[in-house]
Amino acid sequence: MNEPDFQQAVSGDHVRSEALLRPGNTNCGGCGMSVALQMFKRAIGDTKIQLVLPACCAAVAAGGFPFTAYGAPLLMSTFASAAATATGMSQVARLNGDSARVVCWAGDGGTYDIGMASLSAAAERNEDILFVCYDNEIYGNTGGQRSSATPVGASTSNTPKGKTEPKKDILGIMAAHRIPYAATVSLANPEDALRKMRRSIDEKGFRFLLILTPCPTGWKSEPAMTIELVRLAVSSGLFPVVEVELGNRWTVTVEPDFSRTALERYVSLQRRFQKTGITADDLAKGMEWQWQELLVRTGAVSLVERFGSREFSSLPR
Repeated sequence: MNEPDFQQAVSGDHVRSEALLRPGNTNCGGCGMSVALQMFKRAIGDTKIQLVLPACCAAVAAGGFPFTAYGAPLLMSTFASAAATATGMSQVARLNGDSARVVCWAGDGGTYDIGMASLSAAAERNEDILFVCYDNEIYGNTGGQRSSATPVGASTSNTPKGKTEPKKDILGIMAAHRIPYAATVSLANPEDALRKMRRSIDEKGFRFLLILTPCPTGWKSEPAMTIELVRLAVSSGLFPVVEVELGNRWTVTVEPDFSRTALERYVSLQRRFQKTGITADDLAKGMEWQWQELLVRTGAVSLVERFGSREFSSLPR
């Protein structure tokens, strides 16, 4: 997408008058989370929101009391309690007749790992909150340690030879809660991203967004390549761009071309992979399995075709 098309896509009649992330914040150059916040600002317009930030890079970006880099009311929580905190805020808003939409803005550490218990509980109860995970695939503000979102083969401060376990399927886990809406978001595809953000802010019940947000510091990449890295991840098929309604209606909203060139370039632009010798072929093996499962979820391939077993013949196609 060229620059004029991008600007048209992210503009609209309801652009928020107040910045969501103000200039002068402490985020690193090229921070994918910062880009995601700016796009989220354009998506929600002047919708009244309240933010919950667990311990993460986003919380550090707020700055020191009594000042804040955020243009919306926010409450900082512990790593583990973001969804529980947001639940209380949502219930209070409902009792007071307040139209504010409560949004958790959490990193992968506070989503995939430490925050999983309260996240799952809130989703199971279908609390009226939007939980956004900006996924930079590490614990970004505590030294760049591995999380369960870290991809296999990536070097981190506590896996210097490369992580050996594959990335957790957080979207599949959230979909299993049968929540009203869940989706992955690509910052390189702004029309699709804005549509999903707008829908998730308007929808009632528990909603979940997963945004791939490269971290130049942790990924050992150039700050100017942040959006390009997302584009390569989507084009290669490494980051499927999908949405899930009511836990069982899966739709691929941005079709990849499964470009091996894109996958090789994605790997080459990050020194976190170069340190461990991981190759595009290594990532492609896990990616193939991931897409086989996704084809079953979308209904493009039946379980019988996928597994070739008579045990599945009685299941609905």
